[in-house]
Amino acid sequence: MTLGRLRILVIERGGRPAVRVKDPEHPARERFSGIDYYPIRPEFRVRARLRPFDEPKPIEVATVVDIGARFLVPGRLEFELDGIALSLEPLISEPSDTELFIIFKDSTSGEETYGAGRYLYATLEGRDAVVDFNKAYNPPCVFTAFATCPLPPPQNRLDVPIRAGERRYGK
Repeated sequence: MTLGRLRILVIERGGRPAVRVKDPEHPARERFSGIDYYPIRPEFRVRARLRPFDEPKPIEVATVVDIGARFLVPGRLEFELDGIALSLEPLISEPSDTELFIIFKDSTSGEETYGAGRYLYATLEGRDAVVDFNKAYNPPCVFTAFATCPLPPPQNRLDVPIRAGERRYGK
């Protein structure tokens, strides 16, 4: 729905309806100076193998507003980065989904990158997915206090630096 210059959307979070209002002429948009990225590095584009669970595991992921977001975890993505074996648990909405949503935190979080973590998508092809950390991006809560961003589950906190993708925005 629109009201003047405002765009109003009804969304669902934690099984409850919510309203999202967007103002394309808000002063914060006028002041936006762009996003800083790490240089693209091929070594941060890795092939991962999905080790599926017997059944996708339901999970409630914490959010910045204490409303749990419900997802399914189809299994564990295993890969190597700079000779180190790592894993992440991607999220899906339906068991048939092939687009994997990855929320992760690494040792750059809070200093070089957003403290609460970053997001990334990968497409599952069979049991393999290309995880390209060069495409890691900041969640919407970086830009507004009104976002309901899901946070990385504990199993998606990496003890290595992922110096790829978007860097920390603003303060």
